[in-house]
Amino acid sequence: MLEVIEKLLILQNRDRQIRRVQDELNHIGPERQALMNKASGAQSALEKAKLRVKELESKRKELELEVQAKKQLIERYANQQMQTRKNEEYQALTREIEMCKEAIFKIEDQEIELMEQGEAAQKDVAAATKILDEAKKLVDEQLAQLATREQNLKKELAELQANREELAAAVDESARALYERLLKSKGHNVVVGVQHGVCGGCHMRLPTQILVSCQAQQELVNCTNCGRILYYTRDMELAAAK
Repeated sequence: MLEVIEKLLILQNRDRQIRRVQDELNHIGPERQALMNKASGAQSALEKAKLRVKELESKRKELELEVQAKKQLIERYANQQMQTRKNEEYQALTREIEMCKEAIFKIEDQEIELMEQGEAAQKDVAAATKILDEAKKLVDEQLAQLATREQNLKKELAELQANREELAAAVDESARALYERLLKSKGHNVVVGVQHGVCGGCHMRLPTQILVSCQAQQELVNCTNCGRILYYTRDMELAAAK
């Protein structure tokens, strides 16, 4: 194998390692946001449960005011009965009092129903609070783990990048320029082997002359289809698969 190919393969391996670490780092942000959204969802559920309790309590108080108003009407009608001397007026006031009492009974039934709903809502608040506490604990633990992982990845990336330029400088200038250009267009699969007569990058069949040049290992050889740098080792099969 050509020495320049060996150096390019070392550089390519380093670039792949750098890319892997960078990809992992790029996923840290979305992972962190997903964890925070999870805790936010639990918080929203709790706030919704609390709001339900407040709404039920507000409705119950409104009903209490209605009962008080009806009782005041009954008291007023009773006073009017004591003052009237007309039987028709007395009977009319009696009907009004009865209607107020019936209304009070219905309102009190509604109050009981609201109290039951309120108790259920309080249980929902307790359950949501428990879920939120557990979610916060879990999210905090996972965020801490994520922070540690991020720190380790940044350290690893710094170590990988530390001598990348040194590895690149060890490659012949023209070969390095070709590699860097292909790196931008082909990704981290620039220097590829030849197997069964096809390019290891684009997997297209290669002309016989290209295969002969690869086997000779006298100069850099490029794929006629994709332009990638080709190499050959003795464990590879040059002949096309039948």
